Amino acid sequence: MAVEQILETSIFLKYWNVILTITLMGILSKWLWNKRNNNAVVNKENIRGEIFADSTSNAEDVDYTPALEEKEHIPYAGATVTLTGGAAEFYKIMNNRRSVRSYRPQPIPPIEVIENCIRTAGTSPSGAHTEPWTFCVITDPEIKQNIRNIIEAEEELNYAQRMHKQWTTDLRPLKTNHVKPYLTDAPYLILVFKQTYGLTKDGKRKQHYYNEISVSISVGILLCALQAAGLSSLITTPLNCGPALRTLLNRPANEKLLVLLPVGYPAADCKVPDLERKQLKDIIVRY
Repeated sequence: MAVEQILETSIFLKYWNVILTITLMGILSKWLWNKRNNNAVVNKENIRGEIFADSTSNAEDVDYTPALEEKEHIPYAGATVTLTGGAAEFYKIMNNRRSVRSYRPQPIPPIEVIENCIRTAGTSPSGAHTEPWTFCVITDPEIKQNIRNIIEAEEELNYAQRMHKQWTTDLRPLKTNHVKPYLTDAPYLILVFKQTYGLTKDGKRKQHYYNEISVSISVGILLCALQAAGLSSLITTPLNCGPALRTLLNRPANEKLLVLLPVGYPAADCKVPDLERKQLKDIIVRY
């Protein structure tokens, strides 16, 4: 058989472009699959690595020292400072809390009140007592304006392009949009950063276990303290603004913005949505 006939009858040579395309697609699919699995392993290690041992390391080669000083435990008598009306009174205080988006610049609450509220937030439990929180209190008008500029620019994109139609639809009854006057009207802005890790006294990196959960609990306590002090606030999570706000405030790389709260007194014409909270029977399950 002539060479020309072999070339003409060869399936490989006749359909080389199709076979090459299928082969390349197979190689690409395998690469993407392996990359996906590797990323899943890394993410799993990032999540679980805080509490599970690393089986690949030799524990004998590492000098493990606790971040906390090892001291004898001390006696504790339980809750000794309580409200006169107990939990029922505390419920009344917190049931009076509303998310406020309209503030009056004056009067300005004493800074000592804000400090006491943050001091209270600092009593929150945290993983291995790492206390992974930073509370940035902003009163400077220029910084507040810069914060507002950053957030409103991103929020305009969020509402117009990034947020799902269902999300913006669900927000419609709350009458929210990208314009945030409370960022400059409220006397105080409190930006709460979670510390993803810390440093020991000798400069070594210290793991902050469950840092987001710990900081979230502290924010809940902060809300309670502000309400007890007669102040109004609002929990906001500025989407896509964290890095820019961290840079603006010159915060270190281990800090990530969790929430931002305007704090002050409601404006004279302040209005809030007419909402109802779930009844106890809808949120409790008894066993």
